[in-house]
Amino acid sequence: MTVTRKIQLVIDSNDKEVVKQAIEQLYNWQWICFRAANMIMSHHFIQERVKDFFYLTEDIKLKIADEKKEENGILKSSRQNTTYRLLSNHFKGQIPTNILSNLNNTLISYFNKEKDAYWKGEKSLRNYKRNIPLPFGAEVISKLSRTADNRNFSFRLFQIPFKTYLGKDRSDKKTMLERIIAGTLKLRTSNIQLDKGKIFLLAAVQIEKEQPFLDAMVIAEASLSIEHPVTVKIGNCEHAIGNREEFLHRRLAIQAAVKRVRSAITFNSGGHGRKRKMKSVEDYRHMEKRYVEQKLHIYSRMLIDFCIKHHAATLLLVNQQEKEEIAKEDHYLLQNWSYYSLKDKISYKAAKAGIQVIVE
Repeated sequence: MTVTRKIQLVIDSNDKEVVKQAIEQLYNWQWICFRAANMIMSHHFIQERVKDFFYLTEDIKLKIADEKKEENGILKSSRQNTTYRLLSNHFKGQIPTNILSNLNNTLISYFNKEKDAYWKGEKSLRNYKRNIPLPFGAEVISKLSRTADNRNFSFRLFQIPFKTYLGKDRSDKKTMLERIIAGTLKLRTSNIQLDKGKIFLLAAVQIEKEQPFLDAMVIAEASLSIEHPVTVKIGNCEHAIGNREEFLHRRLAIQAAVKRVRSAITFNSGGHGRKRKMKSVEDYRHMEKRYVEQKLHIYSRMLIDFCIKHHAATLLLVNQQEKEEIAKEDHYLLQNWSYYSLKDKISYKAAKAGIQVIVE
C-alpha cells in the first residue's frame, strides 16, 4: 500500500537571490498547475458528455475515441493524450513536462473514478484552487543524501536544491528517507505543496502491509458515538476508548475561546485589514482542528491495536450509516463529532494491518 508523509523543506542555499528565484519559480508553477487542472477536468467532462450537445449537426460523430483505433473515432489521439497535448501547447517551456504529465494522469484517474457520480448528480465536477500541489515522478529526484550534520536530508528536484527540516521528528519520516536511500522503499509520484510561505514535500511511499497474526473467525464489533468515541466488542471482551468529557472538554473550551475573541475583534489592531484583526480567531480554529485530529488518530490507533491483540481479521462498524444520517440533522453532533474523519482513519490503519472493515 502507499502512505504519504508531509515533510517541510527549505531551499538549500545561502544565496538569498537563489532562494528568491526558486520560490518565485515554484509559485509560478503552482499558478500554471491551477489553470491546467481546471482545463483538464473541463475538457474531459465535455468529451464524456458531447452526445448531450444536441444542437450540433448530424455530421458530428459522437464516438470519443482515437480515429486510428476506432472506425468512427473523432479524436486525433487517445483521450488521455488529448489533454496532455492541450497543456503542452499552452505551457510548454514554462513548467517541467514531468509535472504536466503527472498532473494529467492523476486528474484523469480521479475523473474516471467519479464520473458515474457526476451523471447521477451525487458529486459536482472537481474545482481546483490556487494552492494545488505540484505532482512529480520519483525519477526526477536526484542526489538524495544526508546533510553534513546528519540530522536532515538534501536532494535536487528540477535542479532546485532542497533540504528537509525535520525538527524534533517523532514519526517515521527519517527512517523512511533512510530506507529510500538504501533502496528498501520505493518513492512513488509525490507532490510539492506551498502553504503560507512554507514548502512541504508530500512524499508517497510504497510500503508492505503489516502481517500480524489474524484469525478469520474473530470479528470485532465497534460502535462510534459521542458518549464514548469508540466502543469495541470481541466475544465477551468489551472495551471503551475515550469518553465524552475527555474528548469534548478541551474542544468546547477552545470554541468558547473563539467566541470571546470574536466579540473583541473590533478592538484588535488593524494594519492589514481583516486578516490582522481575525488572526487570533484563526489561531484558535487551527488549535481546535489540530486537537481533534490528534484525538481521532489516538482513538483509531487504540482500536486497531485492540483488534490486533485479539487477532480479529474483520472489523464491523455497527449502525454507522444510521448514525451519520442522524448527525446530519443534529447541529450539535454535526459540529462537535467527526464521524467521517474517524471512520477514514480507522479504515486507513485497518488496511495497513490487513484488517477488513465493514460499515453496517
